[in-house]
Amino acid sequence: MISIRPAAQEDLPALFAYLGEQLAENGRDGLLFQPMAPTTDGVPAAMRERFAAGVATPVGQPGWRQVWIALDDDGAVAGHIDLRGRPEPASSHRALLGMGVRHDLRRAGLGTRLVREALAWARSAGFAWVDLEVLAQNHKARALYVRTGFHETGEVADLYRIGDAQVGAVSMSMRLTEAATSCHPH
Repeated sequence: MISIRPAAQEDLPALFAYLGEQLAENGRDGLLFQPMAPTTDGVPAAMRERFAAGVATPVGQPGWRQVWIALDDDGAVAGHIDLRGRPEPASSHRALLGMGVRHDLRRAGLGTRLVREALAWARSAGFAWVDLEVLAQNHKARALYVRTGFHETGEVADLYRIGDAQVGAVSMSMRLTEAATSCHPH
């Protein structure tokens, strides 16, 4: 049975090892899911620093990040999801979502469970919207987000040049509250 729980600072080494495996798979079988060239060098230092600093930052403060990890029966990271604040101060009523699931557990419902966990937290924390960006060619992820209630809000063709590929990105959003203007998250 896979359990999901909030990640703490002490979980970051295991999370970074898992994310490094995810990045090594990026582009395998021709499917990119991160807007970067495939790498076997692990998680870039800047990404590790953003995660570590974000986890240590209280929600509502610039740079905050809330991370959940899914753990398999052996205690290994099987997936993750994170919400983080948008960089614009006037957008503090919105959160950005990022996630991943270990290759051997995809298409088994774990992604849906992770999304539901993060959305429940975002609602309870008072956020009005959750946004995300997904690479246009990642049709399985796009379908997951639609199934969990996200709506496509736009697409930018050829946003990224990764190797020889021109890769577009799709923006998606979900409204969490009826009265988005009266929301005060924290």
